[in-house]
Amino acid sequence: MASAQSCAGPQAAAETAASDTDRLGAWWRGAVIYQIYPRSFRDTNGDGIGDLAGIAEGLDYIADLGVDGIWISPFFTSPMKDFGYDVADYCGIDPSFGSFADFDRIIAKAHALGLKVIIDQVYSHTSDEHAWFQKSRADRINPKADWYVWADPKPDGSPPSNWQSVFGGSAWQWDGPRKQYYLHNFLTSQPDLNVHNVEVQDALLDVARFWLGRGVDGFRLDALNFSMHDPDLRDNPPSGVPMELVTRPFDMQVKQYNQSHPDIVAFLERIRAAIDEFPGRFTVAEVGGPEPLAEMKAFTEGGKRLDSAYNFDFLYAPRLTAPLVRASLSQWGGESGEGWPSWAFSNHDAPRAVTRWTLDGDMARAARLNLLLLLSLRGNPIIYQGEELGLPQGEVAFEDLQDPEAIANWPHTLGRDGARTPMPWAANAPQAGFSNANRTWLKLDPVHTGFAVDSQASDPASTLGYARQLLRLRRTSPALVHGDIALIDSPDDILAFLRRDESGAVLCVFNLGEAPARWSPPAELSVLSVIATQNTVDTAAALPHDLAPGTGYWAVVAGS
Repeated sequence: MASAQSCAGPQAAAETAASDTDRLGAWWRGAVIYQIYPRSFRDTNGDGIGDLAGIAEGLDYIADLGVDGIWISPFFTSPMKDFGYDVADYCGIDPSFGSFADFDRIIAKAHALGLKVIIDQVYSHTSDEHAWFQKSRADRINPKADWYVWADPKPDGSPPSNWQSVFGGSAWQWDGPRKQYYLHNFLTSQPDLNVHNVEVQDALLDVARFWLGRGVDGFRLDALNFSMHDPDLRDNPPSGVPMELVTRPFDMQVKQYNQSHPDIVAFLERIRAAIDEFPGRFTVAEVGGPEPLAEMKAFTEGGKRLDSAYNFDFLYAPRLTAPLVRASLSQWGGESGEGWPSWAFSNHDAPRAVTRWTLDGDMARAARLNLLLLLSLRGNPIIYQGEELGLPQGEVAFEDLQDPEAIANWPHTLGRDGARTPMPWAANAPQAGFSNANRTWLKLDPVHTGFAVDSQASDPASTLGYARQLLRLRRTSPALVHGDIALIDSPDDILAFLRRDESGAVLCVFNLGEAPARWSPPAELSVLSVIATQNTVDTAAALPHDLAPGTGYWAVVAGS
């Protein structure tokens, strides 16, 4: 096991605290982040599982893509029942991924290539194999007895509340040694930490400092709004969701008491204070739920909490529509004290967007439109591995599923495995160049070999070639990187907005409907040049007034 003796052990010295002024011009404002799911990125030791050495090998490719940083999903010591999101040692590296030497090599190479490195932090729960939980469950009086959420049964022996687990069934599990129930918002093997407990907070802050001391540039905070519960254990009210839309009991409740406690923000201020001991770092929160905006705003408010947050507005949307995007963008107007949004169309938890949003079977066009739109939004675009290839959702047979959520809810959800299949590197190599193993942890979808990196890399007209050109063009436009955004009145299916700063302005227009549409920008906006469409970049083409469905453009304008 690659493990540090203690998260509170020797660390790099903290630097002078960052100021709010520093953060206004920070590297992360408008940075494009590339998400790596390490199990599926690249395997170098032939065991069928991607590893840290594979990430180090792939950094040249990622740097050439033109992004600003990487986010690596969990690689910590874990029994892998939820593939790393069940952490057994926050300061250890699971042997399946490699060693600290491998991780240090990633940090050194990424920084040499000009890439920042962000890693996951999972503060709401651990694995039941974590030493903290093993101590906590031993009895009710040990020093860690209150480090997890324990509660007595009701008089009839039933669970303390009606809370439901994300993965199905009660969120409470009976534990014989304690003769109590413990809370698990996810798998029964993922007990919830009692983050109300200041000692738990202190231990988690030690974890943060440990990784910051090893050179990481920031954190993505997983399931953050699950980190604190209602101590009174009140029952959640019913959601009223029609049964035909229900895929799990979790959907049938308003998650009023098992998550989103108002004390979370005070803990975030402690996180921010610890992270500010290391200037130039970045924090982005994952905030799930049907109405996440208030929490996203609270979590990033006032410059004393986190830098950014993203939600699931797009990750589970069955269609990409102009009203959906307008509604999301209008929530982040850039008012004083407001945080900075991040955006993801695909990730390891959601079916790939190109599959969800292709209307007429033209996946290549959909992939390009998605990139053009994602890279025009005000905030931090997050590109999930393979998105730059136009990779569709992988087909995974039931007998090959690994994801516990997909297995539990089959066939009512697509599950997460189809977005986690191996990255195709070489079309004609075994396992598409991902691994030389006879069998990989998830089977490669044969369709994906046609999207392999080597078959697209030398073709500027490919989706990968387009992504590279688009990212380089965006870097030359400060307005697109960190400028303001202003929505422009347009018909329902047309999305139009202006990105602008003191250097200039870029008009971004998209037809997200199913029919052709005709639209011209307001007369006061004089188009100087069209610099990108869904097919080409830096074309200086004429303004397209007639927009086919699933198309769009960026244009430099005057008179803004």
